Amino acid sequence: MKGIQFVVNDAGEKQAVLIDLMEWGELWEDFYDLLVAHTRQDEEEVSWEELKQQICLS
Repeated sequence: MKGIQFVVNDAGEKQAVLIDLMEWGELWEDFYDLLVAHTRQDEEEVSWEELKQQICLS
């Protein structure tokens, strides 16, 4: 796939990926947003009103 390179170990197993952000930057941003949302799915929710109060107190 153009703009995508896999980094492999000595056994030929994929270990990492290099993404050409000029080619795939927009898609990467969407993917990254999904990853961040997934890691935060178990966090406590905060209401907008509570968040505004926290911001104003800072």
